[in-house]
Amino acid sequence: MYAIVEIAGQQFKVAKDQKVFVNRLSADEGSKVSFDNVLLIGDGGKVTVGAPAINGAQVGAKVVKHLKGDKVIVFKKKRRKGYRVKNGHRQHLSQIVIESIVAAGAKKAAPKAEPKKAAKAEAPKAAPAAPAAGEDLSKMTVAQLKDLAKAKGITGISSMKKADLIEALSK
Repeated sequence: MYAIVEIAGQQFKVAKDQKVFVNRLSADEGSKVSFDNVLLIGDGGKVTVGAPAINGAQVGAKVVKHLKGDKVIVFKKKRRKGYRVKNGHRQHLSQIVIESIVAAGAKKAAPKAEPKKAAKAEAPKAAPAAPAAGEDLSKMTVAQLKDLAKAKGITGISSMKKADLIEALSK
């Protein structure tokens, strides 16, 4: 039995007890992970194809270790210009062992709720607060001063320096 499953944005053909190197997973070494995005399952002569994924199918795996891949040398050169740049790169990988392939009846993991993103989407960006009468504008950054000037309706602030912004806001 084999399956084609999407793991960390890439598709792999996997079988039971096979070792696979995938892009670094956030799971700890020795922990079990499951992948719900199974695109195809082949069992002998019977092949099941999903559209795009098979409902209820799941591939279970265990993270063996995290490591780095082989070094890849990137060399750039422009002839007759004296331009040469040499860089290296080692990809972060995770080695996993496929423990099980379940064709049907697997329960999908509930998606994790992300309240931080939802709260940011609901709350509109607050307008900058007007400075108090005795507040020192020189302690504010240029970006804060520009936001404050926009809120007050002052035009032509893109080319103003900090001193000019403070003078325009104090009027």
